[in-house]
Amino acid sequence: MNPLYYKLLKTWLFSFLLIFAGSILANGPLYAENRNIPEKNDTTRRWMPADSVFANWLRSKNYQIVNNNEIQLLTSGREKFNVMFEEIRKAQSSIHLEYFNFRNDSIAGALFDLLGDKVHDGVKVRAIYDAFGNMSNNRPLRKKHVKALHDEGIEIVIFDPFTFPYINHAFSRDHQKIVVIDGKVGYTGGMNVADYYINGLPEIGPWRDMHVRFKGPIVAKLQEAFLKTWNDETHQHIDGNELFPYSQDSLNAPPTHAGGQVAIVQRIPHKAPKAMREAYIAAINSAQQKIEIINPYFTPIRCIRRALEDAIKRGVRVEIMIPGKSDIPFTPDAAMYIVNKLRKKGAHIYIYNGGFHHSKIMMVDDRFCTVGSTNLNSRSLRYDYEINSFIFDLKTTDELTQMFKQDKLNSTVLTKEVYKKRSVFKRLWGWFAHLFVPVI
Repeated sequence: MNPLYYKLLKTWLFSFLLIFAGSILANGPLYAENRNIPEKNDTTRRWMPADSVFANWLRSKNYQIVNNNEIQLLTSGREKFNVMFEEIRKAQSSIHLEYFNFRNDSIAGALFDLLGDKVHDGVKVRAIYDAFGNMSNNRPLRKKHVKALHDEGIEIVIFDPFTFPYINHAFSRDHQKIVVIDGKVGYTGGMNVADYYINGLPEIGPWRDMHVRFKGPIVAKLQEAFLKTWNDETHQHIDGNELFPYSQDSLNAPPTHAGGQVAIVQRIPHKAPKAMREAYIAAINSAQQKIEIINPYFTPIRCIRRALEDAIKRGVRVEIMIPGKSDIPFTPDAAMYIVNKLRKKGAHIYIYNGGFHHSKIMMVDDRFCTVGSTNLNSRSLRYDYEINSFIFDLKTTDELTQMFKQDKLNSTVLTKEVYKKRSVFKRLWGWFAHLFVPVI
């Protein structure tokens, strides 16, 4: 054999073996912290599963993926409040709550009664809620309610109260949902505090939503997120080892088993304004087989739509579920116009008929998922404070995927014929509404 051909053959075989070995390692148990970050033009990227690709992106942006966490999905309001109330009853030192709003109803009343009991037990209780979020619900907390809570010993503050000139407060609202108990157990997701998460509403039916409970070192990241908002708003300096029972070693510990890995991504106006949109785009770009999305106010900004269109072009099955009924007007018409445009590009669209699906979740390739407060709209992606957990756990991701499959059975598939059944006025109204995507 010609020596030159022999040398080229050896080089080709060696390269093939390297790529083959890399693909075997990449498809083994996920140890996201140990992955190498691929270059944008690295052809071996195609051999890496989506979770490894996305984990590498997170690491490149200095988001810590924390191992060894217990993860529990809470797929209804009843389950969320039952589990959370039981955890609050066991609190020993501190309870921190951050919500867009506390609706002044039976659930909030029961929660505040329980928190008052814990204050009498010597537990420190801090709560914060958004001024706009409070105004936007039909049963807001009034000054007399807040005073009564203060008298009980509950520290409760309003995030960015409205003062003149009021327009200054229209954006950068605190839309996060965070609960941290004793620094050991944490909750985040899409639910605020209201009884309609359990009972639904007459005009829209059952309220579907999603929350997640964590126990493990990732709770330190939720605690940091809460304290950042609390200290900025109150000008206090709350900190200390008692609020962070998990050591730095536990946050940096290698995985003891596959799964249980979580990263927290937070959108903070003026500090990390592009964090959430970049995380979603990176997750979408990592997909090789399918993307499943449920989002209640699906009016994504251009860069998210472009990422979804690119995924469709490379053969990824994109499935998007939006609710057929909504708690607000106007935005759903814009969402219908936008999903129909994506349908024409090749996306599979499902209109959920079982009530109002307020969940904010995404699953990628059955490998990882996200649960959080972020709506795929301009308010969440460009203006408000938001928080999402990105979960690398096959069992949790499969649980969400199975729920998605079941909900598809109670959905209408959006086709050209289904869309044409909408009146001319509704279709024109949807076109008009979509012009406001940059601000809704």
